[in-house]
Amino acid sequence: MKRINWKIILAAFAVLVVSSVFAFVFWASDIAPAADSALQAMQSDSQVFASAENGWVIFFPAAGPQPETGFIFYPGGRVDYRAYAPVLRLIAAQGYFVALVPAPLNLAFFDVNASARVIAQYPEVQDWAVGGHSLGGVAASAYAANHPDIKGVVFWASYPANDALKLMDTKALSIYGTNDGLSTGDKINESRALLPADTQFIVIEGGNHAQFASYGLQAGDNEAGISPEEQWAQVAQATVEFLEGLK
Repeated sequence: MKRINWKIILAAFAVLVVSSVFAFVFWASDIAPAADSALQAMQSDSQVFASAENGWVIFFPAAGPQPETGFIFYPGGRVDYRAYAPVLRLIAAQGYFVALVPAPLNLAFFDVNASARVIAQYPEVQDWAVGGHSLGGVAASAYAANHPDIKGVVFWASYPANDALKLMDTKALSIYGTNDGLSTGDKINESRALLPADTQFIVIEGGNHAQFASYGLQAGDNEAGISPEEQWAQVAQATVEFLEGLK
């Protein structure tokens, strides 16, 4: 009987694993780049202070009292995290501390606990909420589900992976666009069963998936019926009103 050559089998298996890892890294690194408008939004001015420090980007009002409420944001999958700067800047301008956390391999679930490092760095902030776009919202809700000190979770075209938040005293907000081809209205409606009964649902008429940030068109999405600037303004305002209710 012919003997099995385990060395050859193990070597072939190792090559397969290494090839799969390289293929995954290549796929995850092929991201939607931040547009010029997003990069410009990361600059400080007389209204908002913006800074890249400690591995993340922070925004807060350039003048006035120190914000007591903070919002930590997780980016969507395979999107340059800086693309969310235009909307987050609008939120900060209305009196909030905002932290935009990058994601390892551009996938937020590889660093669900990013919020813990931000919170530890800024103890002067009294109340915290977390949120995210698409896959980032899933990661944010996973963090909140294990940290009852988080007062609110904000979903931008997103929903949780399970019903853990439903059993907690954590407030939730879901914002979605009628023209979203990825996080469709049907999917958002299905997510209602996973969220607390008092979850707020805000509809952006004409909004799509990609215009929650500034990174251009996205495969599988529908064309928006409003401008990016109009969608950013509506998303920011709905988020601010939610954060105001956490104080």
